Amino acid sequence: MNAESDERAEVVAKTTDVPATGDVTVSKEPVLGSRAPHFIKRSRTLHLSWQVGVFVVGLAVVGGGIVMLPLPGPGWLVIFGGMAIWATEFVWAQLVLRWTKRKVTEAAQRALDPKVRRRNIILTTIGLVIIVVLVGIYVWKFGIVMPWKIKE
Repeated sequence: MNAESDERAEVVAKTTDVPATGDVTVSKEPVLGSRAPHFIKRSRTLHLSWQVGVFVVGLAVVGGGIVMLPLPGPGWLVIFGGMAIWATEFVWAQLVLRWTKRKVTEAAQRALDPKVRRRNIILTTIGLVIIVVLVGIYVWKFGIVMPWKIKE
């Protein structure tokens, strides 16, 4: 992720009501920043406590997702859920989620390209044929031996 992206200018433009490039554009993206209720934002200590609570909850969810990466479970889904929790309060998490969403959308569009789909189907078929041939050679050479005794 490029730290000096154009999104920084967009954030400044959205928070100061000044267009980033001099022209007026309508953006579909929501304004970045805290989504805490208004009564929480009024008090500095309450808002800081709110942000600490959101950070701790998001950290726990992201930590659980990291634990699920090598273990059974939807690790990446949980990590992105924790990032979404952080994005309710922190601009950096909102920018990371926007970048991730843009990259996933681009990858999905590339995957739907007919040439790429054809290539992926051909490579998958070749891989499956190789696996079937190797398993067939192994079974022909060594046979199928179960690790338990069924004859009893």
